[in-house]
Amino acid sequence: MISEFQIRVLPRIAANDEEIKKYIADDKGIALRSITAIRILKRSIDARQRSIFVNLKVKVYINEKPVDAAFTSIEYKSVADAQSVIVVGEGPAGLFAALRLIELGLRPIVLERGKNVRDRKVDLAQITKTQMVDSESNYSFGEGGAGAYSDGKLYTRSKKRGSVDRILNIFCQHGASTDILVDAHPHIGTDKLPRVIENMRNTILDCGGEVHHQTKMTQLIIKNDTVVGCIAGDKEFIGPVILATGHSARDVYRYLNEAKIEIEAKGIAVGVRLEHPSTLIDQIQYHSKQGRGDYLPAAEYSFVNQVDGRGVYSFCMCPGGFVVPAATGPQQIVVNGMSPSNRGGQWSNSGMVVETRPEDVDGEGPLKMMNFQEEMERNCWLQGNMKQTAPAQRMADFVNNRLSYDLPRSSYAPGLISSPLHFWMPKGVVSRLQQGFKNFGKLSHGFLTNEATMIAVETRTSAPVRILRDPMTLQSPTVKGLFPCGEGAGFAGGIVSAAIDGERCAECVAETMIS
Repeated sequence: MISEFQIRVLPRIAANDEEIKKYIADDKGIALRSITAIRILKRSIDARQRSIFVNLKVKVYINEKPVDAAFTSIEYKSVADAQSVIVVGEGPAGLFAALRLIELGLRPIVLERGKNVRDRKVDLAQITKTQMVDSESNYSFGEGGAGAYSDGKLYTRSKKRGSVDRILNIFCQHGASTDILVDAHPHIGTDKLPRVIENMRNTILDCGGEVHHQTKMTQLIIKNDTVVGCIAGDKEFIGPVILATGHSARDVYRYLNEAKIEIEAKGIAVGVRLEHPSTLIDQIQYHSKQGRGDYLPAAEYSFVNQVDGRGVYSFCMCPGGFVVPAATGPQQIVVNGMSPSNRGGQWSNSGMVVETRPEDVDGEGPLKMMNFQEEMERNCWLQGNMKQTAPAQRMADFVNNRLSYDLPRSSYAPGLISSPLHFWMPKGVVSRLQQGFKNFGKLSHGFLTNEATMIAVETRTSAPVRILRDPMTLQSPTVKGLFPCGEGAGFAGGIVSAAIDGERCAECVAETMIS
């Protein structure tokens, strides 16, 4: 017999399968020796009260062994002789588009401007050593996209566009832990995600697809108002194009604007990375001076508030993680956060950002928000002594308009320099962050503190441009055969939603090719 139970237990019990079995046997009146196995289906932590509980949905096997697999696999068949589709970009949108194309009997040719996911690591390390950024291989460009080295968070609220469980199962099929099917806020971890990405690439190659690294698309091939291919790396690639270039490919946005392909300015959110000691966040969130103890993970938080008509909120929270330099070219400082799979670092960080709409920014045209991003990042670079040394300020000093004469230790490897962020960052961002921090400090005692460091600037929360597309066919209204896709096109936000959008674009391409 197989039964499913919802239980609410102490962290000590939730951490051990044998303890869970004992609890279920006692609570449900089942003989312990008859429980042959259990499988946790869902897990979440309830830290709203001082006593912390873990909510579990458990499948219990009584007098029988489990025969069902922990995840659902997809069979990918050879498409070596099939029609080709060009996928520009090998982030989550591009990878999942390519895998879905294979399922649909089409042959993906993936073009990625950066290096493979392993070789990228060498260039990322050089940023700290040389204070220089390789404009084609960095935290945004390369196999796996911006998500490859930014924690691998898989939580999304975007559930209407496609199946989140399907995406998570594909990750598991390619080597991710089945914990991502269980946890309320799943993540793979910066240390484990590269191998998963490599396995996805190998699936594409094994099925007869192509993957080209260091192959930058420079031009679309357009005939009779239809995209029939593109030029990349001095070669022509023929087929309809799924454009999945990510939110930082500014040269692509400029090219599309010059080519008169319809794009528009899109709202973004900008601010800083806020870094606390992880022990402090644990103490605050778990309501205990002992912090997480022996059985709880590094604590997460999520804050959102409205200040003067704009949202102020935490973004991409990284428990037990570190802050990294995420610029994609010269004369920029951009920061992002990531965590290893064990989330065992000394610090926890989150983007703290302010909603910024096109009407909040000077300028005209579809690139105005991108220009605003660039201006903030250049100002930050100037404040950082024209290196990757990031301007920073203690949190309470920022709220009180005071210069920080020293700074706490930080995970940000290129180094910090004390700077009056309240003075030189955009006034609308500063005033809203200050009030937002005051509000968050009231909600969570101890959060607003000079032990926390604000590291500037966080500007790449989403694409500053939307590449327009028909809502039914997902093709550009300017030219047929071009399918703007994922976060870079302005239709996703995060790994899972980008993956879902990649699959949707692949399905629309298949419909047009079959019809």
